[in-house]
Amino acid sequence: MDFNVIKRNTPTLVSQVLLLELIDPSGVVAPLETELSYDPADPLAVSATFSTVAGRVRWTFSRDLLIEGLVEPVGDGDVHVWPCLDNDGNSVVIIELCSPDGEALVQGRTADVAGFVERMTRSVAHGAESGLVDVDSAIAAIFAAEAA
Repeated sequence: MDFNVIKRNTPTLVSQVLLLELIDPSGVVAPLETELSYDPADPLAVSATFSTVAGRVRWTFSRDLLIEGLVEPVGDGDVHVWPCLDNDGNSVVIIELCSPDGEALVQGRTADVAGFVERMTRSVAHGAESGLVDVDSAIAAIFAAEAA
């Protein structure tokens, strides 16, 4: 059942490939190709798909974490995001991902992440996400599923 029922005139998908850096426990960094994507069909979420030697790994989390994490530390639970300076003094955004299978710490240039966030919030303004969900259709879908 799809609860992400979208109204007409939907904004478009936003996607951007970035070169982030995976930080190992000793602080050594390795390049990590990452695709950030925002789909208005899931208006409160953003996805990061990491290309690793083992395949593609996708994490989906609150887009508010990425927006707010540009300027202050945010996150409770499995995803934390905060602004920082890298070893060379460059402005970066750190994304920490935790799961029962392991943890990952990645960083990306603030300008790159902010560019994606700007495009995403141009597509759907921050705070306007709920306007994309057709609540009446979502409720009708719930009742239809219960009746089936």
